[in-house]
Amino acid sequence: MNDNAVEEAVAAAFHEEWGQVVATLIRVTGDWDLAEECAQDAFAQALDRWRRDGVPRRPGAWLTTTARNRALDVLRREAVGAQKLREVAVLARDEGPYEPYDGDDSGVQDDRLRLIFTCCHPALPIEARVALTLRTLAGLTTPEIARAFLVPEATMAQRLVRAKRKIRNAGIPYRVPPAHLLPERTTGVLGVLYLLFNEGYAATAGADLMRTNLCAEAIRLARVLARLMPDEPEVLGLLALLLLHDARRGTRVDAAGELVTLEDQDRTAWDRPAIDEGGALLETALRRGRPGPYQIQAAIAACHTTAATAEDTDWADIAALYGELERFVPSAVVRLNRAVAVGMAESPEAGLALVAELEAEGELDGYHLLPATRADLLRRMGRRAEAAEAYVRALELVENDAERRFLEKRLAECRSA
Repeated sequence: MNDNAVEEAVAAAFHEEWGQVVATLIRVTGDWDLAEECAQDAFAQALDRWRRDGVPRRPGAWLTTTARNRALDVLRREAVGAQKLREVAVLARDEGPYEPYDGDDSGVQDDRLRLIFTCCHPALPIEARVALTLRTLAGLTTPEIARAFLVPEATMAQRLVRAKRKIRNAGIPYRVPPAHLLPERTTGVLGVLYLLFNEGYAATAGADLMRTNLCAEAIRLARVLARLMPDEPEVLGLLALLLLHDARRGTRVDAAGELVTLEDQDRTAWDRPAIDEGGALLETALRRGRPGPYQIQAAIAACHTTAATAEDTDWADIAALYGELERFVPSAVVRLNRAVAVGMAESPEAGLALVAELEAEGELDGYHLLPATRADLLRRMGRRAEAAEAYVRALELVENDAERRFLEKRLAECRSA
């Protein structure tokens, strides 16, 4: 088999199987670092062995067996205490070909689902949950995660070390939580994936508006979760939401890297298959009869992606959906988005009145999109001088370079007029 074909097969296996291999080893050894080390060794061996023997019929099983055998060798060399001897016994109990785990008393059979819930345990800080999820389930390296979140590599390494230590020292169980805790814990898992996607879709800081690798990993992990929990409508709703947003990704910036507003995007260039898939997932979720915030946000995204032109957008429906979303997520950011929708559905004056209420409350002080929204509404009303003042305030707060350039362009337009 030629080298290119083998490298492609190993890369595809890494993309599909890394999380499963690591999750299985963590379950049987309880050692996160050992699991990652042995998984890496298995993929390295695959490059040589598959060139010689060909790609196995079940790459995931081959990789898991190879990684497990490597872990067994390591533990045998280090077996100086009772705990290490127990780990050796667990691994050595069946040295035959790998077979999927049959599950524990929870009835849950997929190690990846246990790993997702462990990575996203509420005892861990939110930034540690995101980093650990990327490391263990997506296989991103520490430098890759550090670059994605614009922090030094040493800082990210320490974050991962502390998270793993917390799991070990606090005895955080490697399992799906019991039924009475599942709703709140599932919400936490979905929140991590949503945060991960948002950071990729609209980076809070840095030169680029988007980091596509983070978007791709969030969607991939959401797909895994949807396969593992197909009857949870909010899981389907989140995947639908991510797909509907990602369908517009290629049109959000132009060839020069400048931000393109929704109303000016080339709708013929949107990813139609992703829109169709997202819409179908949303319909399936809504049929469950248990609406939630991700389903509502997906419905809002669907209003945009199904409108043939910007003028066809049903802003009244979007405003109503944001009102419904506020029942689930009573946040000022949701109210700001509703103000935008009201400004489009009714009048800029109506939207501006809602923005004024938010400004009076002060909860969004320091959030650049609040003065940016005020500026856009004033611009639409023809009040250019006041709009310019609001754009100046937004520029004082914005941290993303692409957004900064867009606001500067709007400011120049207002001043020239």
